[in-house]
Amino acid sequence: MDIVLAPDVYVNASVALGSGPDKVIRRVLGDHKGESKSSEWVLQRVGAMLAALPSFKKEAVDSHVRLIRELVQVIKEDTTCHPDAWEEALVELAKAAAARRVITDHPDLLQKEASNGIEFVSTEAWLFEQSIPPPFPKDKAKVKSKSK
Repeated sequence: MDIVLAPDVYVNASVALGSGPDKVIRRVLGDHKGESKSSEWVLQRVGAMLAALPSFKKEAVDSHVRLIRELVQVIKEDTTCHPDAWEEALVELAKAAAARRVITDHPDLLQKEASNGIEFVSTEAWLFEQSIPPPFPKDKAKVKSKSK
C-alpha cells in the first residue's frame, strides 16, 4: 500500500458510519488488515480527538484506539512531533512507511497538496481513484502485426 491514513480519517470514520472516511477505513483496513502502517503520533491524535467529542463515549476511546492498533502496523518514528504538527508528523510517517500519499480531509493539508514529496489526497478523491478501472493493456494483436 502506498498510502497512510491521517488521524482525521480514523476519527470521522468512527463517528460517521457510511461516510467517505468510513468507506476508506473499511477498504484499507478490511481488505489489507495488517498491511497499513501508522504511528504512535496518529494513534495518540485519534485518542485525543475522540475524547474531545461529546458524542463519543469516553470509556470507549481506549478500546477503539486498541482496535485500530490491532489492524495496522505501528512503525517507529525518528522524532516526536508536537500534537499540532500534522504536516511534519504525517510526512515523517509516510516516508517511514515508504508511502507516497497521505489520505486526509484536513483542509490545510489538502490546500497544500504536497509536502516534501508526499501528496495529500482527500478521502473522496481516493475513493474515486479506486473506482476507476486500471488502464487497458496494450493490444497485443496490434503489437504483433507491427513486428511482421
